This record gives sequence, C-alpha cells and structure tokens, in this order.
Amino acid sequence: MIYSLRGKLIHTEIGLAVVECGGVGYACKTTDTTLGALPPRGSQVTLYTVLNVREDAVELFGFADGQELRCFKMLQTVNGVGPKAALAILSELTPDRFALAVAAGDVKAITRAAGVGPKLAQRVILELKDKVTNEDIAQGFAAGEAPAKVSSGNLGEAATALMALGYSQSEAAAALGGQSPDTPVEELIRRALKGLAGGR
Repeated sequence: MIYSLRGKLIHTEIGLAVVECGGVGYACKTTDTTLGALPPRGSQVTLYTVLNVREDAVELFGFADGQELRCFKMLQTVNGVGPKAALAILSELTPDRFALAVAAGDVKAITRAAGVGPKLAQRVILELKDKVTNEDIAQGFAAGEAPAKVSSGNLGEAATALMALGYSQSEAAAALGGQSPDTPVEELIRRALKGLAGGR
C-alpha cells in the first residue's frame, strides 16, 4: 500500500496531479480542492494516497491532507458511491463542508457534485450521518457551527434569513460559525453574506 508520496510536482490538469519521486512520475487522480491547495509546478509536495486495484485498472488517488483522504475512503463505504462520485463530491465540498451537509441532511449541497443525484445524496446522508458525527472528520465543525447550534436565538434568526435568500442550511451554518450569539441579527447576516460572497 502506498501511504503517501513526497516529491516534485511536475504536472497538473483537471482531476490529476503528477508527482515525481526518484525519477518516476506518479499520476494521482484528485479533487479540485487538492489541486487548489497545491504549490506551483516544480515545488516539493506531499500527497496522501490510496491505491485502487480493479480487474480493468490500477488507479492512484492523492490528497493534500489526511482529512480529505479519510473522507474519500468513507464515502466509498456507501452503496453506489465509487471513486468517481467520491472525487466529484469532494471537489464540490471540502471535508468540513461535507460534514456539515451530512449532519444537516442537506441533499441540495451534495447534489451540486457532478453526477450525483438526489437519491444517491440521500443515501450518502443516511449511511454516513452517524459516522460523520462520531469520527474525526467531524472536526470540520470547527469551521462552522453545527446546524443544531444555530436553531434558536440571534444565530437561528440569521440562519433562517440566509436560507430564505437561497443558501442551504449547511452554508448558513458554516457562514455563521464562530460568531457570538449576542451579535445583532443584522450584523450576523451582513458578516455571513460577506463571507459567502467571498467563497463563491
């Protein structure tokens, strides 16, 4: 099993990063999230990897951090989710946003991934809800408040207003993460909208 690769980044393209180690270029299928985190070509990089061996192909998948790798593996425990769908979901949602979407039952957020329909998104949520809240991927809530924590008070009102504007529950929760519940609703909404606008 290849746990990780450390070497020179020699090529990137959509869905692929090639790392040269000891004169050999390893082509790693990856996510938009990892591609966005990589340094310029020619730089030293470390990718956390998993090798997938099938009858018709041997594929190496690489990720910028262990959290994304764990999320990739966990997604594939869901019936009907293969490497392609897992990469698509993690290209659309970072692990912390994915954790929020699952915990919130946010089908809409997951279906934004290419090739993922409502039925598959519902299955992902159903099968992973307990795992996401119990495993270390739930550390992603540090980037935003869990939906249950923004269900009342000023944070709850601000979340409701954001959802009325078309944002998903997990997007609203993430945007309001770390804000004081004593902050006026109008100020919470203003800050959240500023953050959401910057992330799109």
